[in-house]
Amino acid sequence: MPDLIPVGRAVPASDCEPMSSRSNHQDWLVSWHPPGERPAGRQHGANGVCLAGADLVLISDQGVHFGLPGGRPEADETDLETLCREMREEACVRVTEARLLGVARSECIAGPELGLVLIRSFWRAEVVVDPWEPRFEIPHRRVVPAAAALDEVWDYADGSVRIMARVLAEAGLAQVRPAPA
Repeated sequence: MPDLIPVGRAVPASDCEPMSSRSNHQDWLVSWHPPGERPAGRQHGANGVCLAGADLVLISDQGVHFGLPGGRPEADETDLETLCREMREEACVRVTEARLLGVARSECIAGPELGLVLIRSFWRAEVVVDPWEPRFEIPHRRVVPAAAALDEVWDYADGSVRIMARVLAEAGLAQVRPAPA
């Protein structure tokens, strides 16, 4: 696996730009797609940029590197239903308003799931922060100033971190910079 780095070190992904990523011992091509341009593929979940006023809610499974809460759909949930449920379960927050930022497309290009295409939605969610009572797989939550998002959110130093940089830019927490030529 590549190293984890702060999202602020990455150039945000451009629309539909294929980027290499590695996950679960497989090679993937990931790309960003704006709202209204949802590519074909299996719904794989929703993640939220959870904002409570000027604060950003982050989660972690190990308490060191933090990221956005999110998860996979249950039964026939819509992306928005998945978002709202996962935010309650993982971050103990209630979504009061949500706006779709875009989707990430991931295509397995080497490994047991060769050819599989997954679609994950990303949202800006206004939330109410409830008391921290972890009951599911996430043991750590951090509430930080939203202005610190680029330093506080971490992801893998491959195409994944560029997707996350684009998510934060679309949510208004970072400037969209052009990709290097």
